[in-house]
Amino acid sequence: MVHKPPAPSRNGPSGGVRAVLGPTNTGKTHLAIERLCAHSSGAIGFPLRLLAREVYDRVCAIKGPNSVALITGEERIEPRDARWKLCTVEAMPVVQDNLAFVAIDEAQLSADRERGHIFTDRLLYARGREETMILGSSTLEPMVRALVPGVEVETRPRFSTLRHAGARKLSRIPPRSAIVAFSSEQVYSIAEMLRRFRGGAAVVMGALSPQTRNAQVELYQSGEVDYLVATDAIGMGLNLDVEHVAFAGLSKFDGMRHRRLTTSEMAQIAGRAGRHQKDGTFGTLAGDREGSGFADEEVYAIEEHRFPPLTKLFWREPEPRFDSLATLIADLETPPHEPQLVLAPEAIDLAVLKRLAEDPAIVDEVRNPGLVRRFWEACSLPDFRQQGADTHSRFVARLWQDLRQGELGADYVAQAIAQLDNLSGDIDTLQGRIAAIRSWAYIAQRPDWVLARDEMAARARAVEARLSDALHAKLTERFINRRTAILMKKLGPDAGLLSVRLEDEEVLVEGEHIGSLRGFAFRVDPGARHSDRKLLLAAAERHLPALLERRATALAEEISSTPEVLALNGTTITWDNEPLARLVPGRALLTPKIDPDRALDMLTAPTKAKLIDALETWLATKMAALEPLRQLDEAARSSAGGPELRALLIRLVEAGGAMPREQSGLDRLDKAQRKLLTRLGVRVGALDVFVPAMLRPAPIEAWRLLVAVIGQPSREGPPDAAMPPVLASTRKQRMPGYRSLGKQLIRLDMAEKLLREAHDRRIAAGRRPFVIDPKRAVSTGLTTPSYARLLQLGGFRATLPRRLADGAHGPPAPARWRWRPPRREAPREATPQVREDSAFAALAELVR
Repeated sequence: MVHKPPAPSRNGPSGGVRAVLGPTNTGKTHLAIERLCAHSSGAIGFPLRLLAREVYDRVCAIKGPNSVALITGEERIEPRDARWKLCTVEAMPVVQDNLAFVAIDEAQLSADRERGHIFTDRLLYARGREETMILGSSTLEPMVRALVPGVEVETRPRFSTLRHAGARKLSRIPPRSAIVAFSSEQVYSIAEMLRRFRGGAAVVMGALSPQTRNAQVELYQSGEVDYLVATDAIGMGLNLDVEHVAFAGLSKFDGMRHRRLTTSEMAQIAGRAGRHQKDGTFGTLAGDREGSGFADEEVYAIEEHRFPPLTKLFWREPEPRFDSLATLIADLETPPHEPQLVLAPEAIDLAVLKRLAEDPAIVDEVRNPGLVRRFWEACSLPDFRQQGADTHSRFVARLWQDLRQGELGADYVAQAIAQLDNLSGDIDTLQGRIAAIRSWAYIAQRPDWVLARDEMAARARAVEARLSDALHAKLTERFINRRTAILMKKLGPDAGLLSVRLEDEEVLVEGEHIGSLRGFAFRVDPGARHSDRKLLLAAAERHLPALLERRATALAEEISSTPEVLALNGTTITWDNEPLARLVPGRALLTPKIDPDRALDMLTAPTKAKLIDALETWLATKMAALEPLRQLDEAARSSAGGPELRALLIRLVEAGGAMPREQSGLDRLDKAQRKLLTRLGVRVGALDVFVPAMLRPAPIEAWRLLVAVIGQPSREGPPDAAMPPVLASTRKQRMPGYRSLGKQLIRLDMAEKLLREAHDRRIAAGRRPFVIDPKRAVSTGLTTPSYARLLQLGGFRATLPRRLADGAHGPPAPARWRWRPPRREAPREATPQVREDSAFAALAELVR
């Protein structure tokens, strides 16, 4: 091998070389895109596939997709007439004078331990026919001047100012900030804390696929979240609207040792803060375990963009000989002769080559230059899995077993891709699958490795896209609480601008469901985590009063027009099955009070009073059926009727408009008081004193409600709204408006009607015994025993006729009745015990 010195051309003369150097946010990349589009053809090499794709989309918008190519290790979009190419540095063409313009972005990566030698090779040999542009940090200037003869160096200042903001707690980090950590575990823990307290954060790590990183960055750029948690991958070309960068630490493991970041690395990351003319700040997280923030000299260097210049660039023989594996390894390990260059550390491709070259079987079969070159290309497969040289060498060895025979079969590649097309699993599992599919996407892009290359490459890209979408969804689900993020943005001075609306019963804040409004009570979404409940309740207390005011006003109007919207559940007034108020005893029995539910306390006093007025009007309508009792109550308060009548009326009101005659004290009233009682609508019956107007369903239902309000044991009401004349009695409990006859109940007015008919028969017969016709009683549904009990309670006694003599024929003579009123009152509340005596036998005979 003859070592080639670094020269401006590998194959011939080329156009002028211009180095555009400076810190971040100086517009270097934007300038390169403008120069690319100004030439008839050209290419730009980027350090990341993500950046190449971003610029590819921009150039396509200018030149059209049929004229622009995207060339990376895992993706190749190469139209036949493509003249402008956006590439990763590894994939960019190095043939000189073939393109009018060539640019290399982030050229200071020539000092990177893993990939530096590739950037150095492109810096030395990639040239455009008319113009070559080297973009990078100002630290690269001495190396460019030494290695590129005739280079024109242009230094560009930063558009905005970068200032140190000191250490802050995570809870004090301002919105539109990026927090930089140096391990996935630390990224996850910080993102989880931000999810709890600030609604979440987007996550950007080098292990993510470009599509997932783009989707996460879009969450931040769109403003859906105000925080970004990233590894140092953020420092490489991601153009974000970041106002503050917070370092979670200032040291990292670089693959060899745990070391402190250099000031250049710090500046590369901190420089993400402030874009264009907008200033930015940087600092650290307070409570850093390392216990050290930025040193004064580091702050000065970052703010003033003054860093130690690069003194060495990594280099590795770009055109090794392929005579044998030993020759190949020797060339790759040969140090450079130039003082500005140093042999690159052993990269993953060389490590895999040396491990597999120890296998005698591989050494025996890889003998001719063609196989050596092919074997080296297999060893150069990037380690997307990041599992180390040992694991990666085993994967390459398995791949080589198929490649040494020729191309990989389409069925074999399709099967390997299909095995990875699985969207289940956690974040780490999906990341592993994406890394694996990126390996197969790289393999499928090789023109001489895979049959049906285009089809297999499309399949691999499709699987990567699906896995990336699934990973993005997992990251969003785990680290972003959209509801909390929205509330945190709005809960502040502009809280009044928060968009809160109701959809049915669901409360939506900026379109995000935060809970339900049942009646006038707000209930937090039960799916909300405990850490979010206080925040959601605070949002509700701040923004729901306006909704409740409108709801209360609308309900008050609706009650007036449609009283059926309210219901009574016991003594509770409900609306939509939710309590509005409770009925409690008032000053008098007939005037219960309304006790509003606590949920109405969020209403303003005028609105609450308006709603309570509507409830009181509704209740008054409900209690209007008790007007007959109110008239009695007013008469009881007047002294005109005398104490005896007042006492009777009070007892009658307390009994709900009906009571047994023997308990009424009726015998104490004189003739004038009895007339007044009749004018008040009270009927004095044979057994009961009652108000006929109360023997209807509405008054009975209202009375039962009053009984429940004062806490007395409720009396069972009629089974339907018709108040039938006769009911079956399944309980010993009395029903309002009915008298018990044992197994049946009879309505008081019907009982009085039947007894009045019996008395009419008695009066017509004079002093003689008389016959009672039971047809009317039977038609009402009374059984013979029940009718016999009613007559006996009314004072009627039956005499059975004589039996027919033996051998005589003909209908029996009817039973004869007499009225024998009881001479003394029955005990209070006692139910007369009536046996199947002569009265029952007589009635039974008549029915037959």
